[in-house]
Amino acid sequence: MAYGQQDDSGGWRARFKRPDGTWGSKSGFPSERAAENWGNEQEALIRRHMWIDPRDGETPFGTFAREFLDALAPRLEPSTLAKYKSHLDSQLLPQWSAWPLIGIFNNYVEIEKWVSELHDDYADSTVASVFATFSTMLNAAVRARCMPANPCSGIRVTSGAYESDRLVANPVQALRAAMRLHTTAGLSGVVLCLMDLYTGARWSELVGQQRHEYDRENRAICIQEPLKEIGGNLFKGGRRVGPGGALEGTIPASASQRPKRRGKAAKRGRTKSPAGTRWVPLPPGIATAYETLMHSHDSPWVFCTPDRAPLRRSNFRQRCWRPAWDGVRPDEPRHSRHAPAILSDFSFHEGRHSHNTWLTEDGVPEVARRARLGQKMKGIARVYDHVTPAMTKDLLQSLETRWVKSVASLSVAERAQLLLWIPRLRASLATDEDLIAISSPFAS
Repeated sequence: MAYGQQDDSGGWRARFKRPDGTWGSKSGFPSERAAENWGNEQEALIRRHMWIDPRDGETPFGTFAREFLDALAPRLEPSTLAKYKSHLDSQLLPQWSAWPLIGIFNNYVEIEKWVSELHDDYADSTVASVFATFSTMLNAAVRARCMPANPCSGIRVTSGAYESDRLVANPVQALRAAMRLHTTAGLSGVVLCLMDLYTGARWSELVGQQRHEYDRENRAICIQEPLKEIGGNLFKGGRRVGPGGALEGTIPASASQRPKRRGKAAKRGRTKSPAGTRWVPLPPGIATAYETLMHSHDSPWVFCTPDRAPLRRSNFRQRCWRPAWDGVRPDEPRHSRHAPAILSDFSFHEGRHSHNTWLTEDGVPEVARRARLGQKMKGIARVYDHVTPAMTKDLLQSLETRWVKSVASLSVAERAQLLLWIPRLRASLATDEDLIAISSPFAS
């Protein structure tokens, strides 16, 4: 039973019993009745399991964040753990390290100011990512009974600017950009661009492909261990990529079998979600280009640099991808190096958007589109909708038709160059006389 007790200053102190049986107190009440009422309120909250120990609320954010991350680290992907640590060291601890958790809860306006300051230094996407990490840690503090609620709820993170629409490339633009990539990235660049647009796979899923992950009989790639970059190092399946593209540790088992669901032992290096572990069949023309690339070198990585190492995103984007799509000196037509833009600012990820848009235009069912992209259906459709062989056949036929039409749209010189790089295309493309002009070098 709570009670009031007079203290040395002449005021009153509330005394109440904590859940562990010890006595808690708080000073500063003007009367015995006020102190007793406050103590009774604390004990009522304790009985309803809603009480928060003021001592826990005084825990500094920095102390709690480190303890939380240490507890969570064994269950996190290395890339996620690296992201959390980066956010803590660069943005969260410099601002909030010494703040008590209850102080953060009671200072909503300070959080708003901090978010506004972040927008002065970082892009919207970075601010959103940092804020999500902060909110995740405060949610953990709520569950740990260190604060009554998460003060991040309801805070607007974006700057309010309109988001630009995603760009969608057509098959001819995709093919011409792919051919430009031969100058800077060789055949790997050509085929990687085509695979981006014709599979909808993510960057990490494509550049992480190895020879043993290709099913030659069904002409499909197996996506189960994407290539991840953490702290400047590349990892596949939890194993670090060493000099010359060699994987440290044991070599993975053959991927000719159906991808397996993840167990505890296979958690490292997994796909973004369980649905992301999948087979992606290739349309015939793209499969031919992919197989030609594999025959052109002996690296275990299908997409590789001249020294047999896997590609790195930042290098490829700046040196290869951007010039191919943005052009070279596009506003100087008389310059010797002039190359007009194909689709300025088109990103590798927008190839995934373009792929899905193509399939939508061709009437491919949503369940087949989502399965190809490694996504789950929403709602009850997740239970009742399934991909059939007929759907897969129609999907591949629609993509092959787009591919053949894109080749037919090239000039004679462009088609001749494409066949010089990938001679095996002659047989597959020459079969459709309605789409390939008689003057084409492979319409024989």
